[in-house]
This record gives sequence, C-alpha cells and structure tokens, in this order.
Amino acid sequence: MIIQNSNNISVDGIIELPTGYSILMGESKHVKISNFKAFSSTGNADGIDIFCSQDIKLDHIYMRNSDDCIAIYGHRWNYYGNTSDITVNNVTLWADVAHPLLIGTHGDTDHPDTLQNIRVQNMTVLDHNENQLDYQGCISLNAGDSNLIRNASFENVEIEDIRKGQLFNLRVMYNRKYNTSPGLGIENILFRNVNYNGKRANMSVIAGYDDKHGIRNVIFENLKINGTLIFDKMPGKPGFYKTSDMANIFVGEHVDAIQFLRKD
Repeated sequence: MIIQNSNNISVDGIIELPTGYSILMGESKHVKISNFKAFSSTGNADGIDIFCSQDIKLDHIYMRNSDDCIAIYGHRWNYYGNTSDITVNNVTLWADVAHPLLIGTHGDTDHPDTLQNIRVQNMTVLDHNENQLDYQGCISLNAGDSNLIRNASFENVEIEDIRKGQLFNLRVMYNRKYNTSPGLGIENILFRNVNYNGKRANMSVIAGYDDKHGIRNVIFENLKINGTLIFDKMPGKPGFYKTSDMANIFVGEHVDAIQFLRKD
C-alpha cells in the first residue's frame, strides 16, 4: 500500500500479506492507520515506513516483518520536508531482521530535516533478530544526513527475550552505505516504563558523532531489566560505575545530560 502526497486518509481493519512494504507513506498529512495487521514473506519487506509526513497516527497495529517494522524518516527518493507529530499507540512488533522501531537514517544533507514530536505508547516487542551490529536496536534513533531528532518519548514498552539485538541504539552516525553526511544531533528523548525480561540482548549503545553532532537530554524513567529497577541512586551500584553500566548500555563520547530516574 502506498500513501503519498495525500491528506486526510484513514486505513482501518486491513490484514496484509505484502511482498514489499506493508505501507509506504510519503509527503502526507493527517493520516490514521488503525487495526492493521501485516505479515511479510520476502526479504527487505518493511512494515510501515513514514517519510516527510506530519500528523500521523498509528493505533492497534500488529506486524511481523522481514525488515524494519516501523521506520520514521526524513527525505528519500522524491519525498521532501520535515517529519513531525507522529503518534504510535498499542503496537505489537516482531522484526525477523533489522529494527522493530527505527527513527532517523534518511534525510536531506543540503536542506536538513527535523524529525520531532514523536510519541510512542504501549509497545510490545516480541522479537528482534539482526546479525549486523550496525542495524540492531529494538528502539533505534539513528540521526544521519544532517537530520535532527528531537522531542520523542517512548512509554510503556515491553520487550520480550529477543533472539539477537540491542534494546536501545541511539547514534548520531555517518553510515556511508546510506548517508551523505552525519546527523546533526539527537535531543530531548524520554523513555518511561520500559521493561525487558531476557538474557539474549546485546549491549545497547548511546553515542554522538563529534562535538558538534552529539546527543543531549536523554531520560530513562523506571527502566527495568529482569526485574531490577535501574536508576542513578539504586542500591548496590558501586559509586564509580555509570548507571548505564547496570543496564548494559555503552554511553560513548559526545553524550550530555543522560539521567536514570525512579518515579513512584
């Protein structure tokens, strides 16, 4: 299904067995997709990909895909413009390869895009099975092509014992396979009530690119790993440890103002 250069579109109650994208959306506004299910059967068959679109709502979605399940991008191909006001509610995702949820990667180096005001609530990740380390992350924010990713929240996320991958991958990156420049940055990101139970997740990564292309203001609130609440003043954490060490998250250079909080 393709939705492009369109306004005021509603998709409700469809089950799809795609051989490519389940839904490819570009330069569209005021789109609602609800009660949608998709099961892809061939390689490189993303679920819902959103390019350069505004005011998009996804609600009650179940997808098993042989590539990214939900991907939110800036410019690619003939789609141009910023991406904003994306709401994702009540989704269950199974990625046989690539990411359950990816934000960033593609943009417009010459006329940089902003991807902002993205809210994800009530997401369940059933599986994530990716061999390539560059493409892991149940929740991935990968800013490339001079993209700025800002003002995004992820609340009430359940991650089951995925086969192979990372929980989080936040990077300002320059992947020369897809990008023509590094991303501008990632800022103002909230993870609230994320719960993972399992033993197979690889080490997560949060890393900027350089002093001018960094990550700032990331909050993890009530992050729970195998029943243990991870927060800055948690009992048993050695004083010389980073809190991220307790969650198996590598925090690299060019990352500023990261907090792990407990809220009752």
